[in-house]
Amino acid sequence: MSQAVPMVDVIRGGFVESRHSGHAVICDAGGNVIRAWGDPDLTILPRSSCKMIQALPLVESGAADAAGLGARHLALSCASHNGAAIHTGPVGEWLGTLGMSDDDLRCGPQEPADIPARDALIRAGDSPCQIHNNCSGKHAGFLTLNRHLRGGAEYHEPDHPVQRAVLEAFEDVTGETSPGYGIDGCSAPNFACSLTGLARAMARFATARDGQGARAEAGARLVDAMVAHPELVAGEGRACTSLMRAMEGRVAVKTGAEAVFVAILPEQGLGVAVKITDGATRASEAVIAAILAGLGALDRDHPTARALLSRPVVNRRGYDAGRIQPTEAMLTGWS
Repeated sequence: MSQAVPMVDVIRGGFVESRHSGHAVICDAGGNVIRAWGDPDLTILPRSSCKMIQALPLVESGAADAAGLGARHLALSCASHNGAAIHTGPVGEWLGTLGMSDDDLRCGPQEPADIPARDALIRAGDSPCQIHNNCSGKHAGFLTLNRHLRGGAEYHEPDHPVQRAVLEAFEDVTGETSPGYGIDGCSAPNFACSLTGLARAMARFATARDGQGARAEAGARLVDAMVAHPELVAGEGRACTSLMRAMEGRVAVKTGAEAVFVAILPEQGLGVAVKITDGATRASEAVIAAILAGLGALDRDHPTARALLSRPVVNRRGYDAGRIQPTEAMLTGWS
């Protein structure tokens, strides 16, 4: 097993103050590893980076169409959103069309990451509800699928028909039998796979086209929805949204907790998966930007690229005290 490799340095005063190590894999359309850093066979929990996989049964079953869901709903089903009004409003309306409410969700309440939404709750003396949870769109998708399957109310349980459908799709697109699962922050099972399996799944999404069967068509629709509505997938100030805007809809990206990050590159037929060992999101964002730039998908001179490839370390007086940047190994060796 290969060791994690240094991927991101935090530099202050010319000294490397901290260093983040990790693993990354790029897979091609055939599921073959074309480049890897660290251990491509590392078993990980993909966390929210795999939400588009979890949404596959919603679309391929016909549940999405039966419920009249559009691209915005599909983008929200893949989202780890900020809990802003543009997220919570549509999720609430979506639940309403199902004849359901916040009480039917099983993701748990969460304070919005969106500051105006958070402040509005405070001013009103209200508490966050489950619709504010960053996973509420995914769970609205689970509820939609559950109504289609006529399952019980506890759709988040691992042995529920909804989660069995997710596991079947997950094992198919990763090309692996999952060795198990962890319970995610939103209470749904998060199935484990190798880093290569996750990159292989992203390559499956990258090469999904109409006419290739229900699963591929579902994958293509989900990718199209993500890149058409990047503001719904994450939110203002978030790397997922900024990167997809910077690449003008040519690439879909998705973060996950504990520093997982994936990318789907349809034009190149490639899938990328990143895992930083210490769980630092600042590092996974820098690494995914470096890989996308290395593959020619992200212009290094774009403001988003510059912000992620050389993020300033600013002190409390606004002084530029250093940089967070990918290591030389992550920036070189690209043909």
